[in-house]
Amino acid sequence: MTPEQLRAFCLEFNDATEEFPFGPDTSVFKVAGKLFALSSLDGRPLRVNLKCDPDDAVRLREEHPAIVPGYHMNKRHWNTVTVGELPERMVRELVEDSYDLVVAGLPKAVRLRLDRP
Repeated sequence: MTPEQLRAFCLEFNDATEEFPFGPDTSVFKVAGKLFALSSLDGRPLRVNLKCDPDDAVRLREEHPAIVPGYHMNKRHWNTVTVGELPERMVRELVEDSYDLVVAGLPKAVRLRLDRP
């Protein structure tokens, strides 16, 4: 997955936006104002921080060397994923899971507006 493909995929989700609160080199993808992915899209290798269920986060780290505790994030809830070292399908699933976890924490009215009850 290229940086352009990662950006495009993150922006496909309902109400997803890209912001640059940490400077022009760090893309922050949000839904309803809440972070679900963070990446320096120009970084080599390409990495992305993604929210993850705490139990799944530990399992994924044990199974995949390309997944480590979230860099500069709450290590219990965030993973840093080296994109090129995993199958694209898995990266897409991890991004979608992150989006879904963030949406699940939103008020019900917002979730319904996003078609994610």
